[in-house]
Amino acid sequence: MKPDLLQGWTVLVVDDEMDGLQVAEMLLAMSGAVVYTALTGSEALKIMQAVTPTFILSDLSMPEMTGWEFVAQLRGNPALQNIPVIALTAHTTGADREYTLSAGFQGFLIKPLKPKTFIQDLCTAFEHIPDLADRLNKGELPRE
Repeated sequence: MKPDLLQGWTVLVVDDEMDGLQVAEMLLAMSGAVVYTALTGSEALKIMQAVTPTFILSDLSMPEMTGWEFVAQLRGNPALQNIPVIALTAHTTGADREYTLSAGFQGFLIKPLKPKTFIQDLCTAFEHIPDLADRLNKGELPRE
């Protein structure tokens, strides 16, 4: 993994499962990103009053505010509506994927996260998000 692959990127990870949150935070930071974490959608929205992330990773099944409700709040706010959001989920059927993408997410990563391939999986998701793909292509794609 190229240590500075995400240098200059700010990432917000939203997940109510502490283990997954910490793994994503560590791997993103090892790739050079500045990482903010939130255990709830409400906490994430508060963080975004001060920070505009390059992209967001959000769990779908969270108490208080689901990932779908969280992304709906983002898409309804002109200041936040264009931030790419990638779903983190154990919901893996084709119908789940279609529903998630139609709800306003731009990408989809399957949980549990695999530390060995997480950054490569994330870069694959970026291929479908033009702004992030362009930004990433200025650097070098990670290799396994």
